[in-house]
Parts: sequence; C-alpha cells; structure tokens
Amino acid sequence: MSLLDKDPVKRVDKILRAFDPNMSVIVLDNSARTALEAASSLGCEVGAIVKSLLFKTENQFTLFLVAGDKKASLNKIKKTLKIKNALMATADEVKNITGYTIGGVSPVGHLNKIDIFIDNSLERFNFLYAAAGHPNCIFKINFTNLQKITNGKIEEIIE
Repeated sequence: MSLLDKDPVKRVDKILRAFDPNMSVIVLDNSARTALEAASSLGCEVGAIVKSLLFKTENQFTLFLVAGDKKASLNKIKKTLKIKNALMATADEVKNITGYTIGGVSPVGHLNKIDIFIDNSLERFNFLYAAAGHPNCIFKINFTNLQKITNGKIEEIIE
C-alpha cells in the first residue's frame, strides 16, 4: 500500500486538487516529522516548513501555523484569542480533533472544524511546505494560497 492510499493523505490530496488541480501530495523518501527533517529532505530553509500546532483553549481547539524556524508565543496566542488559558493539545487530542498524528498534521482536511491562525513570518518565503497527513508526505504552497485554502487569519503569533 502506497502512502498516497492512506485515508489521511487521501483527505489532504482531495482538498488540494479541488483547490488547484495542479497541486498534489508529495511523498518523501525520508521523514518530515520535524521541521528540521522536512527541510533536510526538501533542501529548503527550515523557516519554509509550516508547523501545524494545535492548542487547547478554554472551550475549543485552535490550530496555529508557524514557520519551522520560529516558536509560537503562548502569550501572543492568549492575547490573539482574548483568553486566559491555552496549552498544547495532547497527542490523543491532536489525533481526535484533526484526524492526523503528530508529525503529519496538515493545515487542511481536519475531522472537526477548527479556527486557524497563520503567523505572518511565513510570508517571507516564496514557497512553503506543509504536512499532508503522514510524516513522509508534504505539499508545496505559497503564502497567499495557504491563507485561502485554510481560511486562516493572519496574525503575529511567534516569540
């Protein structure tokens, strides 16, 4: 069975192709579980890797898309959402809410509706690479289309 036949990867691929018929999932020979691994596999800057970070907020979950060379700021997240408390979702929560395991969490194709915020530092790259449902699967996209396909709100959310 090819990685492209796995349900989470097929979910991402279907959304990509509906958005732009020229887009598709890319299967890597090596793991892209971390931003560093992904950048090494792709031969790109670590910052061009989109980290999908799920946070548990007071009554919901929110996904934050952050450059691979940056760190999400918990204070900025709380300020952006106008809440007192937020923490990283557990591995089980990530799987249950998004339908993806950590290392393969895509910005699109979640099992549940999730608000998405995109850090504005990603805008500095011509192309970005995001997980596509499996640690060895990614897709290439530009900042404008990442915002369009996710309907994400652009904010400054890094330290």
